[in-house]
Amino acid sequence: MREAGSKRRPWIAAGFALALSAAGAQAGPESADPIRLTLHDWTGQLVTTRIMGEVLKRAGYNVEYVPADYLAQFAGLKTGDLHVAMEIWETTGRQAMDEAVATGLVENLGETGMLAIEEWWYPLYLKEQCPGLPDWRALANCAPLFATPETAPRGRYLGGPVTWGGHDEERVEALGLDFEVVHAGTDAALFAEIESAVQRKAPIIAWVYAPHWAPIRYAGEWVQFPPYEPACYEDPAWGVNPALAYDCGKPRGPIWKVAWAGLGKKWPGARAAIQAFRVTNEEMGEMIAQVDLEGRSVEAVVADWLSRNEARWRSWIGQ
Repeated sequence: MREAGSKRRPWIAAGFALALSAAGAQAGPESADPIRLTLHDWTGQLVTTRIMGEVLKRAGYNVEYVPADYLAQFAGLKTGDLHVAMEIWETTGRQAMDEAVATGLVENLGETGMLAIEEWWYPLYLKEQCPGLPDWRALANCAPLFATPETAPRGRYLGGPVTWGGHDEERVEALGLDFEVVHAGTDAALFAEIESAVQRKAPIIAWVYAPHWAPIRYAGEWVQFPPYEPACYEDPAWGVNPALAYDCGKPRGPIWKVAWAGLGKKWPGARAAIQAFRVTNEEMGEMIAQVDLEGRSVEAVVADWLSRNEARWRSWIGQ
């Protein structure tokens, strides 16, 4: 999932240690109540959240993992029924995040260190069959190439699960593309179908995101839509279609961490640790591949990462 902000900011380890000490992280948990971290429906988010949750457990905090809808979770974060969401993608979650933060009930805890891309993607072997790609205008002549029995004569775009958002239906309409958006039921189903098509060299155009193993493992390209600007989503007069919004590509940028605004008052040490959390796209892509391609459990992959990076995560909790 995932996707569109400012770039990475430098952090000074000594500053973190001072903040954590002041917050009382080294003195132990400020409350025995559980900190509820949300779990979503894509592998990388499960990994990110488990890393943070297990680090908090090692600092003595009581942690609960709660399955939640990616966008609907903001209602729970506003009320304090949910406490932390570790991945809000600039590409698909920025509007919901900004709205929630503007209420004063949710806090943006900064970047995760990962930078997101979420966009329409196709394997390179299709480029000769659809001249003009990656320019989106090439799709006007190539829609039948991507048709299936269910969508013919329209092309099929295989989107992510509906809960991810993304405005693909609006984009298809605004840009006049002869495509039908068909949503995969799960993250696993989406990439299983992509893998099957690539192995058979069959036509496919689908939602692919980074950080992930797919754009590393498979030779392919993202479709180049008109560049995103906020006005594209907010002002129909902007862009190539003066009557409709969403006539552009998706935004790109950081993946953010957000929390219930009361987190810092109730668990200041945990809040400081979450702010300190950083992983890279490369690390995450490797861990996702271990789960999705090698069949390892999220828990096992996270345990290995914690073992290899002990000094790093201990600095997050001031140890």
